[in-house]
Amino acid sequence: MPEDPDTIDDALERAEADAPLAAIVEKTRAETAIESLRAEGVYDDSRKVREARGRRDAMPVDPANESKTGVQTGNDATSEDGSEREQVALPVTEPPTETRVLEIVRQLEPERRNPDLEDLLADRGWTDAQLEAVPGSWAVIGSVILVTVPEGCPDGGELGEALLEIHGEADSVLADEGIANDGTAGTHREPRTRLIAGERDTETIHTEHGTRYGLDPAKVMFSPGNQAERARMGELGSTDERVFDMFAGIGYFTLPMARAGARVTATEINPTAFRYLLENAMLNDVGDRVDAYMTDCRELAGELEADRVVMGYYGSGGSGGETDEFDGEASGADDGDGTRTDEAHEFLPAALEALSPGGVVHYHEATPESRLWDRPLERLAAAGEAAGREFEVLEKRRVKSHSAGVAHVVVDARFE
Repeated sequence: MPEDPDTIDDALERAEADAPLAAIVEKTRAETAIESLRAEGVYDDSRKVREARGRRDAMPVDPANESKTGVQTGNDATSEDGSEREQVALPVTEPPTETRVLEIVRQLEPERRNPDLEDLLADRGWTDAQLEAVPGSWAVIGSVILVTVPEGCPDGGELGEALLEIHGEADSVLADEGIANDGTAGTHREPRTRLIAGERDTETIHTEHGTRYGLDPAKVMFSPGNQAERARMGELGSTDERVFDMFAGIGYFTLPMARAGARVTATEINPTAFRYLLENAMLNDVGDRVDAYMTDCRELAGELEADRVVMGYYGSGGSGGETDEFDGEASGADDGDGTRTDEAHEFLPAALEALSPGGVVHYHEATPESRLWDRPLERLAAAGEAAGREFEVLEKRRVKSHSAGVAHVVVDARFE
């Protein structure tokens, strides 16, 4: 007996009413919107991000009939030149009230996200022995996933494809194979990566706390573990404070501080990072607050009177001869023949030369746990004594683990 058409329509209407919500945004804004939706507490991690072109699997929602009001919407799908904008559907639990979106829709055929990488690879046939080589963590930088592929991983390509399935907003997966250590590439801290899945174009925009970082993770380094410190630097100081960022990189600390109102002099010797530094200043509308120089930071120190000096380069974790590291990929000096200077404290005299009386130095160091906090404080004291300046420790912070038994720390110190 055929079903009553009215009954079928009623069933479809109920199914549509129960379908989960999604927020339509331009693809270029996906990372920023996801961060904002998470901050609002309405982002749904259980579903995948979907392409929204055509939106045949979605039904528009009338905000007036929803429990939440005040949703900022607008369904303009074309750019100024008339071309169609790429859009994505971001899964949400309810209409956002603070995040700007183009439209709120109901997904009629939502795709569930498998949040567990091991489960996903097990579904693809990986054995228990093979799953032991699955990485436990990875970084998502804009639309690029950066992962260290463990030794013994049976199929890096399949690992990459699984990560793309988990992170629907990502386009590429790079295997992180460390950093260059020799010659110019070593001085510039160039990353060593290889593409294992997705698109070859890995240039992206990564957003943190409203600051936008344009970069290519295949060409310059970026440390997700320093996110809290980057955010903190944007909360310090006051409007029109004079800041000297000695190892600016692509603008890790320069950008949040300039966005907060500081006037920043930034130096960087890596040409690729320096190009991104200039572009990012414009991207964040702080070009008028950032003076950038592609030079050794010590060459400029004597010309400045800074209220705050940021030393993001943190040297080696030992007493010498070990590989040195930088915050993200920031680089700042070499000895003239392509060899990196090994220790962060060697730059303290230049920092104090640029620092006005009563100013603050943010001194980063990779310190062995056995010498925490003695070594960084001894080095600050020695630099102050050599310059005839007294200092006061304002704050000591662990940024992250550098390596086994070594911590990346920062000391905020005021010098009179």
